[in-house]
Amino acid sequence: MRPEEICGLLAEHDRLAVFAAVVLGSASPAAVAARTGLSARDTERALRRLTQGGLVRTLDGWLVAHEAGFKEAVREYAAKAPRAPDDLDPDRSRAAVLRAFVRDGRLERIPAARGKRRIVLDHIAACFEPGVRYPEREVDAVLRAWHPDHASLRRYLVDEGLMTREQGIYWRSGGPVEV
Repeated sequence: MRPEEICGLLAEHDRLAVFAAVVLGSASPAAVAARTGLSARDTERALRRLTQGGLVRTLDGWLVAHEAGFKEAVREYAAKAPRAPDDLDPDRSRAAVLRAFVRDGRLERIPAARGKRRIVLDHIAACFEPGVRYPEREVDAVLRAWHPDHASLRRYLVDEGLMTREQGIYWRSGGPVEV
């Protein structure tokens, strides 16, 4: 069963209510109707659709939810889902650190451990072009896109020798450079 099939089956309120009633133990159409407050006609219509879709089955005369369909859908989705972005860094250990702290292009938190913080700062420093001088306002704008505490990031970049500051002007002075 595909994820979009399950979503389609459960996207309608009556079918969702009927499926929930079956999952919670309502084993007959009358019990489902009583639990959901739906008419017998609406209950039968929803049960027919859920049975055709494979989410509800009749076993020994009782209604049962086919929960294995969800597992099948998750497996199918996981097989097609994009993998974790290992391309943040070619080095696997550095990529693992970046995955732990960087989500959707934003730094979730500044690492407390110096080694991990250095890996994150190297990654952020790559946003600045070597040899280009940036006013503090531009540096802050770039760092704000990474994390709300841009002042701490700026200070860490300077302390780690990745950026140099002189009279309010910054430039990249360390870290790896793409060639």
